[in-house]
Amino acid sequence: MSKVQTAQPLSPTTVSPRVLWASAGVVAALLMLAYLVAFDQGAVSQSGMFLHELMHDGRHLLGVPCH
Repeated sequence: MSKVQTAQPLSPTTVSPRVLWASAGVVAALLMLAYLVAFDQGAVSQSGMFLHELMHDGRHLLGVPCH
């Protein structure tokens, strides 16, 4: 007969600081991209409405009103 083994609790895993900083950077970049696509109306761009026109189709694709 086989021996029955009881389940052992999982030990908590540690995440390296390098992975935390990398994931924080990715989240920050995605938030900046979301801001630029959805809310920027030329405030960041020095050439006026350049970013607005660049992200125009993305706004319509996401359902964000822009006009």
